[in-house]
Amino acid sequence: MNALIPSPVAVIVGASSGIGAALARQLADEGYRVALVARNEAALNEVAQAIRDLHSEEAARVYPHDVTDYAAVPEMFRRILAEMERIDAVIYTAGVLHPVAEDEYDFTKDRPMLEVNLLGAVAWLGQAAAYFQTQGQGHIVGLSSVAGDRGRVKNPTYQASKAGLTNYLESLRNRLSRHGVHVLTVKPGFVDTPMLQQAGGAAFWVISPEKAAADITKALRKKKQVIYTPARWRWLMLVIQHIPSFIFRRLRF
Repeated sequence: MNALIPSPVAVIVGASSGIGAALARQLADEGYRVALVARNEAALNEVAQAIRDLHSEEAARVYPHDVTDYAAVPEMFRRILAEMERIDAVIYTAGVLHPVAEDEYDFTKDRPMLEVNLLGAVAWLGQAAAYFQTQGQGHIVGLSSVAGDRGRVKNPTYQASKAGLTNYLESLRNRLSRHGVHVLTVKPGFVDTPMLQQAGGAAFWVISPEKAAADITKALRKKKQVIYTPARWRWLMLVIQHIPSFIFRRLRF
């Protein structure tokens, strides 16, 4: 990298743990400087220090922020841009999953999933979209889920939040492609993160956050539009999407 040209900057929202933290480390290895955004400042500082120890003091900056404070996003975005001199990618990895029983309808659990998983993403990625459209370049990445591909019996609101994010990202992709902006939708299966551990229940094909981050980094480099991680979920979800409704509604998963 030319010393006169600052290295690229990735803003990672939800960088304190899980996929977000792993992605921050891997993008730093790729030559990015990373702006780490999340509510847990202590955890952010740990992630940032690990990156600085391997690279430089300028490699990571910490920006404590609650993603449900939507009104604060424009000023936070401007602050990151001013302090890091450029923004090349905005990646939204923040998410919550509250377990619910099949006969449970609890708005106090439902609301945070919509506020964090969908509205927080719209606040941040919409801000990124406006900026990148004027720049004529940039990367937008949203962490959706295989859970958003079809409405299953378990946890309707979590699935709705991810389905909404998937459609939002597709709309951004169609709107921004003519402006040179790349939009990537990531659909993980089960990833060994605190969110999965909190949710409990059966899980299979569980991968590490590092594996998911590696797949995202590769897709970012290749400007992929939609990826599943691990990739074999694509074929399973293709089958699930084609199960007739009269059969699908009887399945207990």
